[in-house]
Amino acid sequence: MFSFFKKFKKPADAPLDAPQDESVEAAEDEEISDAELERQALSAETPSEEVQPEEPAPAEPVAPAAPTPPAAPPSEESKEYWQGRTQSQWARGPETDQASEEVVPPPTLDAAAKKSWISRLRHGLSKTSSNLTGIFVSAKIDEDLYEELETALLMSDAGVDATEFLLESLREKVRAERLTDASQVKKALRELLVDLLRPLEKSLMLGRAQPLVIMIAGVNGVGKTTSIGKLAKHLQRFNQSVMLAAGDTFRAAAREQLTVWGERNNVTVIAQESGDAAAVIYDAVGAARARKIDVMMADTAGRLPTQLHLMEELRKVRRVIAKAMPDAPHEVLLVIDANTGQNALTQVKAFDDALGLTGLVVTKLDGTAKGGILAAIARQRPVPVYFIGVGEKVEDLQPFSAEEFADALLG
Repeated sequence: MFSFFKKFKKPADAPLDAPQDESVEAAEDEEISDAELERQALSAETPSEEVQPEEPAPAEPVAPAAPTPPAAPPSEESKEYWQGRTQSQWARGPETDQASEEVVPPPTLDAAAKKSWISRLRHGLSKTSSNLTGIFVSAKIDEDLYEELETALLMSDAGVDATEFLLESLREKVRAERLTDASQVKKALRELLVDLLRPLEKSLMLGRAQPLVIMIAGVNGVGKTTSIGKLAKHLQRFNQSVMLAAGDTFRAAAREQLTVWGERNNVTVIAQESGDAAAVIYDAVGAARARKIDVMMADTAGRLPTQLHLMEELRKVRRVIAKAMPDAPHEVLLVIDANTGQNALTQVKAFDDALGLTGLVVTKLDGTAKGGILAAIARQRPVPVYFIGVGEKVEDLQPFSAEEFADALLG
């Protein structure tokens, strides 16, 4: 279940706390220079507060595991999107020698925990599943069947593009394989759905930088801060030291909420009661580099993609992170609420255009979510889905699996 995490060995001679090249700061534009001046002024008046946990969590023993082959190249459906993007953006990490690749063995869920997760996922998608699977009960393979499937897929938030693609592929598969039974057609649809969603099933590479800086974005109310707390717990299971930056300085109680998650996970939180979000995150990157933290995750304020001036502030945060550490942020994740349907696809496009997303976290699949939105994303903007969530507990956020998701919809 957790085999989506990988880790690369870092060269022993690479200084992690080396001073930055002065040319990087000199090349910064006037807006970032202003942000730096503002940060210094803020730091003098209200320095970023460091919320330390009482005790560090003990590292769990890790058993050796065999190396895992690198991710497959993009499928035909996603070639247009990935064209022109760098290798690191596709593979989630720089090219390395296979002999030097070290795979971090994932903590395995026992049979009971695995069964519980699948059960919760099926329950969350039960409404869509009942609409789709009910069509194949004692059905004839005729035009009426395809029309009912079209309606059910559109109602599941799959969108017109993904619906037409799946139905056209299904017709061809039925003709080519001479399928005559409704159960066979259902199985064929499941296979097509898995093939469509598989490009979204990608790895989050760990260990390619220290710290690995992850910037988390999303609109208000999608569960961004909660997802950060859950991700911190997952990363700790891979023996990763984690630091959090409370960059949401606008929402009331955002800082306190992140601090609570930090206390639960024994993780340090860099926060400030008020001020510039970029300054807080800048300080957090510096602190993480000095202490050789493995992963630093930065929370950001919720932004609607239609609020152009607020989206520009997110771009500013991204530039300031790059000033604090070249090549950072290494991951830019967008948290989306599956209940928002096609609006979630609009958010993915807008944030990807503004920030260059590297992954998604899809939350609240346990509500009224219909699930088909992932098919729409796969067709129109195939940004990898790292995690999906079906509840409030830590174990309710799990790596995305195309087969598990298709089984929950059509099982």
